[in-house]
Amino acid sequence: MTAAQVLTAAQMRSAEQALFDAGAGASELMEIAAGGAAEWVRRIAAGRSVTVLCGPGNNGGDGYVIARCLRAAGNPVTVIAPFPPKTAAAHEARRRWNGPVTTAGANGGEVFVDCLFGSGLSRPLIAEHAVLLRELAARHRYTVAIDLTSGVASDSGAVLNEGLPAYDLTLALGAWKFAHWSLPGRALMGQLRLVPIGICEVAGAAQVIQRPHLSSPGVDSHKYRRGLLAIVAGAMPGASLMSAAAAQRSGAGYVKLFARQADPRTPVEVGTDTSPLTEALADRRIAAVLIGPGLGRDEAARVMLEETLLRAPALVLDADALILLTPAMLGRDMPLLATPHDGELGALCDNFGIIATARRDRALALAKVSGMVVLAKGPDSLVAAPDGRLALGMPSPSWLSVAGSGDVLAGIAASRMATGVDPFTAACEAVWLHGEAARLAGPAFTPSQLAERVSEALAACL
Repeated sequence: MTAAQVLTAAQMRSAEQALFDAGAGASELMEIAAGGAAEWVRRIAAGRSVTVLCGPGNNGGDGYVIARCLRAAGNPVTVIAPFPPKTAAAHEARRRWNGPVTTAGANGGEVFVDCLFGSGLSRPLIAEHAVLLRELAARHRYTVAIDLTSGVASDSGAVLNEGLPAYDLTLALGAWKFAHWSLPGRALMGQLRLVPIGICEVAGAAQVIQRPHLSSPGVDSHKYRRGLLAIVAGAMPGASLMSAAAAQRSGAGYVKLFARQADPRTPVEVGTDTSPLTEALADRRIAAVLIGPGLGRDEAARVMLEETLLRAPALVLDADALILLTPAMLGRDMPLLATPHDGELGALCDNFGIIATARRDRALALAKVSGMVVLAKGPDSLVAAPDGRLALGMPSPSWLSVAGSGDVLAGIAASRMATGVDPFTAACEAVWLHGEAARLAGPAFTPSQLAERVSEALAACL
């Protein structure tokens, strides 16, 4: 199994069925999954009391196995089960527990383990069980969810009940689910850990963006071989300068501004070409172009976008360029990456006639219709490719919610494309480097300070 794959509930059921078809029994698989989770809980509890809340399905069965393993390790264990088991494996797990079970809440304890509902839940908890869950979580010092936090939809991360508790730790069983990496549910899950059970790689599964493996320039490299990135500056050149600062630290050998006029704020190490855009773009040494940050939305900006779309060898579209873009502008076959935030994603979907509600579905549909790789940026960034590939970003520091952060991300992505990687890979690398730079920058950074830490983030990938 690849530890990075993310499965829908249906994909997870199929993957488990493949194990059953290969000879594994449901109870055997439950023992493996819950036994691995129990080891996590045992270490956390360190001999202290544990309360396990069991539901009627196999998630509840996991709870009985966890309780039995903890009891064998010497932990005082209380099992609460408002429902009787409904699956054969859960029945067998309760039989093996062979201990007391109560149907109501208990006094407080040290560690609470939520095994009420797992990935099969698609409707809100009834009020009685939502209250029980909240009360038990509130009465314990440390809270653990098994597979998913009860009350969160597996495939979307939607929170199905108000006032659900936040957990300290969520133990994903077998594979990551979309809820583990999607807001708002992700915010309730605390730390995330994966318990492997032998699930094989699933064809077409989404992936979690991992730290990229990059390499230093070759001994015979030079600035053009490393990649010349052109950034088209517009009405508000400060945003382009922010992108340039990040791009210089992301691998490209040469970053150049195509501007209407020289800006005295431009660092000496950033070249500026003030010739007409058509002439500037004719330079065959250009490896990639970024347009959009600070571009403006007037007719002049529209003409600049159209000229760039006609001539760029590879292109990153950001900010204003995404608002100006129409389907009629896309005709050439070239590497193309769009980096919209949610508002820009909505505008693009309107322009391209896409009707979809979920953010993930919007990004995938836009990628397929337009031929662009779509980096839907935000607190739960994702990357969608025209061929259906999907990658989900890990949580990044919330300090990234600052003006200029998107310009930095666009500069990183464009720089990675200038080095020669494809748009999907460049987008994934950019998401990781952006988040790592934010972690290195600490709290309350400016976008300039964020850009300055990108080279340190890149160094962690060498």
